[in-house]
This record gives sequence, structure tokens and C-alpha cells, in this order.
Amino acid sequence: QVQLVESGGGLVQAGGSLRLSCAASGRTFSDYAMAWFRQAPGKEREFVAAISRSGSTTSYADSVKGRFTISRDNAKNTVYLQMNSLKPEDTAVYYCAARISSWSNSAYGSRESNYDYWGQGTQVTVSS
Repeated sequence: QVQLVESGGGLVQAGGSLRLSCAASGRTFSDYAMAWFRQAPGKEREFVAAISRSGSTTSYADSVKGRFTISRDNAKNTVYLQMNSLKPEDTAVYYCAARISSWSNSAYGSRESNYDYWGQGTQVTVSS
């Protein structure tokens, strides 16, 4: 019902910034609450940030709060993750996730099971 494609990953130095994008196709993008997760090598996937359909409600993992910002542009069918002050421990594959939602202001948080669709991931590597 929706396809998600992440982009914007790459190699950056500690303290630098990247902006990830997740482009959606299929069902109307504004029908979905969205989130970012990440998975470092040898570790389980962890929640990063979530955003409601309208963009009015956001949530963040404690590890990224104050450094990362999730946003969306429904006219462009795209969700973003602006990552500032990057640290080596931010190195991971970052995944975009989507959940169909009937409520414009609800975000669905950190549970992987809350999300119906996933992108293929984009690699972020932060060097020291």
C-alpha cells in the first residue's frame, strides 16, 4: 500500500550533520504516521524518532533528543531526519517506517510492531 525509499546517508565526521529523506509512494502520504529506526552492526533495531500525520506531534529517543529533528512535507510525500552533532555511536543503518493512521495528531512511538511498512535502509557512518 505504500513503498518507502530512504536516502541521504553517508560518511561524516563526528560533530557533523546529515539529513535523511524517506520518499513514499502508493497511498496518500498524509494518511501515515511515520518514524525512523536504526540498527547498528550486531545490535537490535532501536527507535529514533516518530511523527504524526500532520507533523504536529513528534517523539524522540533519549539518545538523540536535542540533536535530531524529524519533520515531514506531505506535499512532497517525504519525511526527513535532520541529524546534527553526530557521534560515532550514531553509526547505523537508518530505516523509515510508516503506519496507517486515522488520527492526524497521533504518533506511534517506539514499538516496531506499531508500523506496517518499512524502507530498505540507508547507511550512516560517523567517524571520529
